[in-house]
Amino acid sequence: METAATKREVRLIALAGIPLVREGDDLCELILSAAARSGETLLTGDVMVLAQKIVSKAQGRYVDLARVTPSPRALELAKVVDKDPRIIEVILSESREVLRARRDVLIVVHRLGFVMANAGIDLSNVDGNVADTRALLLPTDPDGECDRIHGVLLERTGVSVGVIINDSHGRAWRNGTVGVAIGASRVPVLLDLRGKPDLFGRALRITQVGLADELAAAASLLMGQADEGIPAVLIRGVHRKGQEGRAADLIRPRELDLFR
Repeated sequence: METAATKREVRLIALAGIPLVREGDDLCELILSAAARSGETLLTGDVMVLAQKIVSKAQGRYVDLARVTPSPRALELAKVVDKDPRIIEVILSESREVLRARRDVLIVVHRLGFVMANAGIDLSNVDGNVADTRALLLPTDPDGECDRIHGVLLERTGVSVGVIINDSHGRAWRNGTVGVAIGASRVPVLLDLRGKPDLFGRALRITQVGLADELAAAASLLMGQADEGIPAVLIRGVHRKGQEGRAADLIRPRELDLFR
């Protein structure tokens, strides 16, 4: 029986030495090489968190702004948000719906279902060449890519690890961005505690824990947001109990979203 004195800990291990990722790179090979350089061997139950940028780069998810022709809608919105209309056009092409528009930000429903700023399209940390006119999109099918990476790592190591792709999202009611899971595999992304007793025996009625988001945010502590260059973090010691799911399970259905 676990007591208050039972020692519990979770380790976050930054995998250093991953080079700048290029289109077609073998992410699993880069991960395993970085783990070896860090003196780590993957263990069953580990969770590997990967920054969205390296997954997108390996997939070649670039759009050359020099080849983009803005639509009338993009030109109109560009005046509101004060952004390059070519970027607005790319945002629209990656979105289902525009929810809010104001200076410097466009809140949209991404084609993957995420409500987010600027459809997750990034110009920072894309390439060291200042003349580069490319924008980087979110990965294609992040949940599916996590499944693929899990399968390759299992094949090469014989070890089953959870895989999360994280990205930085803002929040509707608080300042600052936090890491969230946009892709997941072999992780219980949403722990449903409804019906379980609290300390005093009362049944919990509505509590669900976004475990994948908590792990994604924890990894962001080491990844950073600027020039840290740590795109992969190994998390060890997480009790992966609960039904496994996908990051898509974290998206609140529109009919239950009181703020849209």
